[in-house]
Amino acid sequence: MVPAIFEMNTLIFRKSLIALTGLFLCLFLIVHLSANLILLLPEYLSQGMYNAYSTFLRENPLVAVIAYLLYASILLHVIYTAIVTIRNRKSRPQKYEMNKPAANSSWASQNMGWLGILILLFIVIHLVNFWSRIKLGLGEPVALDVDGNLDVYSVTYALFQNPYYAAFYAVTAVPLGFHLHHGLKSAFKSLGFHSVKGLNILSKVAMAYAVIMTIGFALIPIIVYLR
Repeated sequence: MVPAIFEMNTLIFRKSLIALTGLFLCLFLIVHLSANLILLLPEYLSQGMYNAYSTFLRENPLVAVIAYLLYASILLHVIYTAIVTIRNRKSRPQKYEMNKPAANSSWASQNMGWLGILILLFIVIHLVNFWSRIKLGLGEPVALDVDGNLDVYSVTYALFQNPYYAAFYAVTAVPLGFHLHHGLKSAFKSLGFHSVKGLNILSKVAMAYAVIMTIGFALIPIIVYLR
């Protein structure tokens, strides 16, 4: 009895941690998309604003703490999601012949693992293209703009002028949207929110949030490329 209770408590803890880190990442995406919308302004406005914003993020101590929380959230979210997924599969080693998952769950919920892998691949490539170069100084040096800030704007524009990168960033916004839609609903359930009316409202909010994030992150590289 004690091991069973311990196992149940451990599972609840893992799912709660996945939910909390996921919700934190959802908040981060709102801020990140809002900042990236600066790229759509005319160049004489957007370059200085975007570079000043990037400098603020790098030099502000409070933002640095939040950044470390972000990195930790990504790692914990990935690790514990993988642990829960693997344990769930081991607990059901045989598939029932009459099992019809499509009737009981959405396509996104059945493929959250694959969606997560695609998003993780995007994060790695994104970090290589921006974070390692701007934060760590690896690769080709980043020039300064007229105000003395690192010209992150030109780095971003140069990347999105490459059709392969622009297409990759735009396409990966789709699995991100599916992941966000299902993950946002699941997060509140994992934290004990089970009101039927509330979940119906949450489902609509999650859909709206996922659509906005998908369209926003997909259109920005496309618009920059077409410019």
